[in-house]
Amino acid sequence: MSAAIEREVLATPAELAAAAADVVETELAAAVDRDGAATLVLSGGSTPRALYRLLATPERRARVPWDRVEFLFGDERCVRPIDVDSNYRMAHEALLGALAPDPGSVHRIRGELPPGEAAADYEARLRARFGEAGPPRFDLVLLGLGGDGHTASLFPGDAALDETARLAVAARAPVEPRDRVTLTFPVLNAARRVLFLVAGADKAPAVARVASGDATAPAARVAPAAGRCTWLLDRAAAAGIAGRGTDPAG
Repeated sequence: MSAAIEREVLATPAELAAAAADVVETELAAAVDRDGAATLVLSGGSTPRALYRLLATPERRARVPWDRVEFLFGDERCVRPIDVDSNYRMAHEALLGALAPDPGSVHRIRGELPPGEAAADYEARLRARFGEAGPPRFDLVLLGLGGDGHTASLFPGDAALDETARLAVAARAPVEPRDRVTLTFPVLNAARRVLFLVAGADKAPAVARVASGDATAPAARVAPAAGRCTWLLDRAAAAGIAGRGTDPAG
């Protein structure tokens, strides 16, 4: 992690989810105040699921003008949206179903298509909605971390890591479902705010790799040039960087 990366360690996954909810609410409300609308890029995984369920509670829902928020996805498995492996299905069950946003404000990756077609379709829709000149600047991007250091569906050694122009590309995972679609580094690094959510002792070695600046871990390459990047970790995930404190990482 570079000097511009912030890191905060929470005691438990529940505290992590609460801290993440605070960030989401603050960032989206500020974006709506500033621009009249906000963009939120959702992530898959168990740690974001806990966050989404918290945001969907009646008390939390009232803190964000959700009717002004557009929802996107950082990656998707190439499965049908009703499949148990679908990131869209998880987000819908945990958050979107409770919020009931206008369908036009939810930009789903069509994972039921072949990966190349799904990536091209997603890119075309992003360009049509957010403009053709460079990557869009999303207000808040949520990301997780895999045990191999991947984030979104940017896996070590995959050709997707080298993309410098396209917004979305097909990717291959080392585990099933192998076919994926992912946003690219140019999009992630154009964000106003990136928020990593990482919990569990199984993630500690990968966290330590990223914290050391190991460029073979794709997540280490996420560092918005004109934005903020914050890592929220539970104590177990942060075990490999114990003693480094919670200040911006060096």
